[in-house]
Amino acid sequence: MTTGRLEGKVAAVTGGGSGIGKASAIRFAEEGAKVAILELTADTAEETKREIEQAGGEALVLECDVSKPEQIESAIKRIADKWDRLDVVFANAGINGTTAPIETMEIDDWNRTLETNLRSTFATVKYSIPYLKKQGGSVIITSSVNGNRIFSGTGYSAYSASKAGQTAFAKMAALELGRYKIRVNAICPGAIDTNIGKNTFPSEDLKEIEIPVDYPEGGNHPLEDRPGKPEEVAKLVLFLASDESSHVSGTEIYVDGAESLL
Repeated sequence: MTTGRLEGKVAAVTGGGSGIGKASAIRFAEEGAKVAILELTADTAEETKREIEQAGGEALVLECDVSKPEQIESAIKRIADKWDRLDVVFANAGINGTTAPIETMEIDDWNRTLETNLRSTFATVKYSIPYLKKQGGSVIITSSVNGNRIFSGTGYSAYSASKAGQTAFAKMAALELGRYKIRVNAICPGAIDTNIGKNTFPSEDLKEIEIPVDYPEGGNHPLEDRPGKPEEVAKLVLFLASDESSHVSGTEIYVDGAESLL
């Protein structure tokens, strides 16, 4: 490990066991940060920890269901107790959840998506503030093009509402926390090659509300004919976590290869 842009800093990553969270946790460690990986099951995050440690970094795995605020509070406290500081918070964990017509979507399914995506973001930031205030820091929130630029995802009303809410929350938090030198930004990925599809549960009547969308010849990836890679998103996350983005706060940044402009 060499001296990097996050040398001496401590970073917390929710959903750090796979996809964007894993790629970002590894980049943080490569740049000198000690990294806490919060994941639903500890086993899922062990591979991330192993890769970090094999490269000479330091990592901590904390089992945490982000839909339960008390688990987030406990995990953040454990990070601060271990390393006596917290500089970077990447609120990344989330699910697609149930996709269904609004008329037939169960309230419990709506709540599960909002609690896992939006309420967890609030709780992660809330419980991190006392530690971030000590020296300032950076909060990055994983939102999405869905709910901000794209609204054609059939049955994604709960998911899109949660992602739009995350962006609004980031702006509110940036204003409120700026006095403490805490920056807050949201990233809005498009189609990224991750396993979030495992947390998608389409209803049987979804086709009844489907609206056909015709993309230009060649598909809906204008920059390159493929989804993005988690490592490409991690480059943006690292920029926002580091002092290189010292004057960037309260904004959403799209990382989708121009997909959402179609």
